[in-house]
Amino acid sequence: MQRTVDLKSEQGWDDVAAALKKARMAVALTGAGVSVPSGIPDFRSPGGLWTRFAPEKYATLDVFHKHPATAWELYRALGKVLVGKKPNPAHVALAKLESKGLLAGIITQNVDGLHQQAGSQQVFEIHGEHQHLQCLRCEGLIPVCPEHFSSKEIPLCSTCAHPLKPNVVLFGESVRQLDAIETFIAQCDLLLVIGTSCQVYPASTFPDQVRRQGGAVLECNRESALFPSRYKRASAQKDWFLQGDVAQTLVRLSQYCD
Repeated sequence: MQRTVDLKSEQGWDDVAAALKKARMAVALTGAGVSVPSGIPDFRSPGGLWTRFAPEKYATLDVFHKHPATAWELYRALGKVLVGKKPNPAHVALAKLESKGLLAGIITQNVDGLHQQAGSQQVFEIHGEHQHLQCLRCEGLIPVCPEHFSSKEIPLCSTCAHPLKPNVVLFGESVRQLDAIETFIAQCDLLLVIGTSCQVYPASTFPDQVRRQGGAVLECNRESALFPSRYKRASAQKDWFLQGDVAQTLVRLSQYCD
């Protein structure tokens, strides 16, 4: 069983901070939950984008090629959600852990760019990023501007006139930076799982991989998503669980690491 940290116990915080300091290479894996305190809803939560835009009808590569106007209904909605959002204390705490040399980097499933805004330097974006539009024909990139999400026109590539799409991974596309991420995670002996249930490939494979390497997992979620039954090794006893709002628990963890 993973060890739940007693948030009221100084010793509990000292112990988990010591585990982070002792780690040879700690890596954070983040999902939608880390950005919820910034006002960005989880796509799968009630009222999230997937409840309004069925992925198979709006978010596949095939839909973009055949019906770009339909795909852009989703892109505009997503863009309006992300515009103006700022890093929250969880993003800032992770950047501070990296600056202290306690965190090697972040692998994120998010496309909002808030880790970089908070100051994190080593960020792998599995699902791409929403700060640029890309041309799938000539591979050109241009920065996103608010007009892209307020206009009803489909942005076209200035080089080849092909419809542009946000630089995010659609269903049917390969995830980004996977080779570099696999090399990175192969060196990890403490994986911080933050704001994600690790249900989607390739993130779903990382906790078991780290544990097969003899490492441990520090889960930071409101409720535990990494049930022991998912693990193949008894070393789940080495794992930690920080239960609560990540914007609070990560700040406190960073403070205990001073």
